[in-house]
Amino acid sequence: MFSGRDTLMRKLLVSLVAALLLTVTGVPHAQADEGMWTYDNFPSALVQQKYGVKIDQAWLDKVRLATVRLSGCTASFISPDGLILTNHHCSAQCLAEISDAQHDTLRDGFLAQQRGEEKSCPSQLADVLVGMEDISSKIVAAIKGKDDKAANDARKKTLTQLESACEQAAGKKNPLKCQSVQLYQGGQYFLYKYKRYNDVRLVFAPEQAIAAFGGDPDNFQFPRWCLDMSVLRAYEDGKPVKTANFLKVNWQGPAEKEPVFVTGHPGSTDRLLTVAQLKQLRDLDLPTWLLRASELRGRYIQYGKTGAEPLRVISDPLNGLENSIKVRRKQLDALHDDAMLTEKIKQEKQLRDRIAGDTSTAATTGDPWGEIEKALAVERGIAMPYTFIEAGAGFNSQLYRYAKALVRSATERAKPNDERLREFTDGALPLLQRQLTTQVPVYPDREVLTLSFGFERMREWLGPDHPMVRALLKTESPDGLAARLLRDTKLADPAVRRQLWEGGAAAIAASGDPLIKLALQVDPEARALRKRYEDEVEAPVDSASEKIAAWRYTVYGTSVYPDATFTLRLNFGTVQGWNESGTPVPAFTQLATAFERSTGADPFRMPESWLKVKSQLDMTTPFNFSTNNDIVGGNSGSPLINAQGEIVGLMFDGNIHSISGSYWFDTAKNRAVAVHPRIIREALTKVYSASTLSKELGL
Repeated sequence: MFSGRDTLMRKLLVSLVAALLLTVTGVPHAQADEGMWTYDNFPSALVQQKYGVKIDQAWLDKVRLATVRLSGCTASFISPDGLILTNHHCSAQCLAEISDAQHDTLRDGFLAQQRGEEKSCPSQLADVLVGMEDISSKIVAAIKGKDDKAANDARKKTLTQLESACEQAAGKKNPLKCQSVQLYQGGQYFLYKYKRYNDVRLVFAPEQAIAAFGGDPDNFQFPRWCLDMSVLRAYEDGKPVKTANFLKVNWQGPAEKEPVFVTGHPGSTDRLLTVAQLKQLRDLDLPTWLLRASELRGRYIQYGKTGAEPLRVISDPLNGLENSIKVRRKQLDALHDDAMLTEKIKQEKQLRDRIAGDTSTAATTGDPWGEIEKALAVERGIAMPYTFIEAGAGFNSQLYRYAKALVRSATERAKPNDERLREFTDGALPLLQRQLTTQVPVYPDREVLTLSFGFERMREWLGPDHPMVRALLKTESPDGLAARLLRDTKLADPAVRRQLWEGGAAAIAASGDPLIKLALQVDPEARALRKRYEDEVEAPVDSASEKIAAWRYTVYGTSVYPDATFTLRLNFGTVQGWNESGTPVPAFTQLATAFERSTGADPFRMPESWLKVKSQLDMTTPFNFSTNNDIVGGNSGSPLINAQGEIVGLMFDGNIHSISGSYWFDTAKNRAVAVHPRIIREALTKVYSASTLSKELGL
């Protein structure tokens, strides 16, 4: 017999074959051009009906195999020799890693005139989705009849087993990276199978001044004038990858109102969360994060003002932090939008009323919304110690993160694969080992700044009498403790980290390194907090979310797309501007207005390379443009594609209204922003004289 949960999950699996656009009064199905659709469920019929564009399986397969997932970003193959197009800010970490005090590549840009000059990006990977397998029924079977905690453990164990079996079946000749994917808050589970390229090299990046023209003041604004692009290349066995599936660039770009498509990996959205979960984000998570991040930003800025080298060292993390602060600030504003939240409350009530009206199902379903609220109350009680101790806010240091990973991995690797923490499974270990043993720059002064800040805030938020705070700071100040730990540690040396990794538990136990000793001291309390979170928050929330997901499917079918999860999605839209408080905002900007906007000082400084050739440039060249495609962070670097499967733009941002897209889609004002192909061509041929690259791109 099926339990109540199992009955609901069986309904879910049956309903997956429901009609694509089930019409139900009050159903929150996708409207306008909203939706981050999975490739197995793209609404091709709707696109053809609305725009007269036929998207068939061959089109979908080619675009999927040409789309690349980078670390936190998206990209696409644009030549048969593994050339990859993405954003400049998606290559910023690589640019920072290959820089030094004499060569600031992030500031000055980079161009490899020949392939032998292409620079390795130590921490970059490139993944291509080559297969998808629905494993929902296997997860249903694994959790059948179990309580929340046991189901949570069984779910994770089964996912690890399935990932491992997938990679073993692929074999060494054609290895795959297999990743389990949860969709619809647990309503569906897939195995996504990736071809991974570990050797990624930098080919071209412009100066930061033009890539991020306008800086933080212009971030999430429009009009924009950013050449936010870079070019990488994937290698395999020391040679450029041969890519049969690549997208040609249409250098003319799109016309206004033209149908366009974005393929990429949107990071995360919370459109299917319950109202209680949204309120928890509004009242607890976002405000506390913003308080800490805003103070850290101030310290970054002050540190950068102490000299040219500190400014270089802090530039990349400062840019990332400023972007995150603006995103979360506007997310908080969105959650204070009473009209939008009222609509969410209305939609939730409609679904709850449908369940209550089915008395037989309501009896077995219980009250999943109430179960989530109870779990959120537990989360509120442990949020601060969890954030600072297990999540690491109190130990904000690259070298401490190495220490924690080495300490935990030594313990976890001794366990059977399916009993480990998920980040230490056999499938995850190769990437972790690479991260731990690769040579990347470590900046001692920056490390002291961030680690001492973490200690200070932990003491402030947990209180000086909290056992962890007392143990760490009983005889030392935050500044003194951070300085001592980072002065005496040897973990900046990748050879030391490699020895500890290879030596395992014995090497960790014998180590006298102060950061290793600190990680060993912190680990028991951190693990206890994690265990309580997983058992008392994660497990009941996941269980309740599965019940809600099953009912949502039963009522709405697949007309509701899943939340973004940094997995491959495709959406459609058109090139268009919008109306801002009665004033039309045109869809396109031009090069001429970039020069007009230039002040000669950062962040509105036009680089000297552009000023030198100003007379040779076509000032009518389109620079950036807006579309109504539904994207979010993680879509950075996504290609914008026309109906013929050609690249007609490079996504890099959204307007200020797009940030609320984490929770809902505003069809009137939510806009995505792209780099126009013609400004890329103008830059490569006239500003940077990138002859070899231009030839490969057919310019």
